[in-house]
This record gives sequence, C-alpha cells and structure tokens, in this order.
Amino acid sequence: MVFDYRKIRNKESRIMNYESGNKIKSFTDLYAWREAHKLVLMVYKATKNFPKDELFGIINQARRAAVSISSNIAEGFARFSYKEKAKFYIMAQASNTELQNQLLISKDVGYLSISEFNKIAQQSIMVHKLLNGLIKKSKDIHNS
Repeated sequence: MVFDYRKIRNKESRIMNYESGNKIKSFTDLYAWREAHKLVLMVYKATKNFPKDELFGIINQARRAAVSISSNIAEGFARFSYKEKAKFYIMAQASNTELQNQLLISKDVGYLSISEFNKIAQQSIMVHKLLNGLIKKSKDIHNS
C-alpha cells in the first residue's frame, strides 16, 4: 500500500473537536491529538509481537516516532505564538512520515501482516491530514 492521502473522508479530516460545542481547553481536546494517541497505541500493540532482537532497532524507532507525533501536538498546543505552534505541528508531521517509513519496512520484512499494516497506515494517513489542517490553521491565523 502506498500512503495515499486523498482517500481520507472529509469527516475524518476535522481539525478540532467542535462536535460538542465546547471550547478547546487542553491538548487532549484536539481531534488530531486523540487520533495520534490512537496511532501510538496501535504501534505499541503491533510492535509487541516483533522479534526481540529488534528491541533496539525498528521497535524502538517506531515507538519513539509515534510518541513524538502526539508529544509535538501537545507541545505545539501549549505555545502562544502561531509560528511556534506551526513549528511543533510540522515536527509532528515529520515524525509521522518517519513512522510511515518504519511501517513499510516492518511490512516488507514480514513483521507486520498486510492487514495490520493497512490499519496502522490508514491511521497514520488520518493523522497526516489532521496535522496538515493544524499547520494550515496556525499559518492562516498568523497571517490574518
């Protein structure tokens, strides 16, 4: 599977949690953070079954990249300037791309089944789209 970002449905590309009408007070209120957190959990679960000799290789790399995504979203949320926010969201995007590479490698060497790869890949694509929205929103607010 190639990471095709166009296949994400519009409802999945919501930037923030406005469904309840509540004001966003915490990074955990961000839809992007919640979906990134789901991605972290998926990566931890999947890598639990990898060979133990990969503990300091692909397991560590994939987990660190996944954690970095949600951590950078949280840190960006806490920044006051929109330029700083965008910087952290861009770093989260880079970590997501790094994770996508590690997922492809894991699939190609047989550590991930096609089915498992597809589920995690789709989640990472969703996170990519949401991060694009956060980056765009930060830049739009900065430029207005």
